[in-house]
Amino acid sequence: MQVTAEHCPAPVPPEGSRGIDEILAAARARLDRLDPERAHLAYRAGALLVDIRPAAQRAAHGVVPGSLTVERNVLEWRFDPRCAARLPQAVDYDVPVMILCQEGYTSSLAAAALQDVGLHRATDVIGGFAAWRIAGLPALGPTPLHTSALASPVHTGWARR
Repeated sequence: MQVTAEHCPAPVPPEGSRGIDEILAAARARLDRLDPERAHLAYRAGALLVDIRPAAQRAAHGVVPGSLTVERNVLEWRFDPRCAARLPQAVDYDVPVMILCQEGYTSSLAAAALQDVGLHRATDVIGGFAAWRIAGLPALGPTPLHTSALASPVHTGWARR
């Protein structure tokens, strides 16, 4: 008999722990989330649009022109005004920051983390880059992950020499 998830009892969670659905709901309850159109208007008015997706997702799906790329694993360090590793844009706690991920889940958690650092205006884009693109807002790409400015030696005749 093959053992599947339906045949196994769910593990008992540790006391005080929360499931990811609860964590996500709590994060979103703190945010004034923006639909892509409102985010685009805020971006044009000077808010920072921060793309936290990994390079492979940006290459596969495209990017918003002029958005700031800060991968998720270093986000808090780059935006904490107290941190020596902060970006020049992290000038104070009033900076309007909008986080963009692929579908709007990770961005909610990331925006809540920036609020924990003190950036009270941090929020995210509902539906992420996918919704941004569907809304027809400015986007570039997708582009190949590995590109080279040099032509292949096979195509330039080097292989025949």
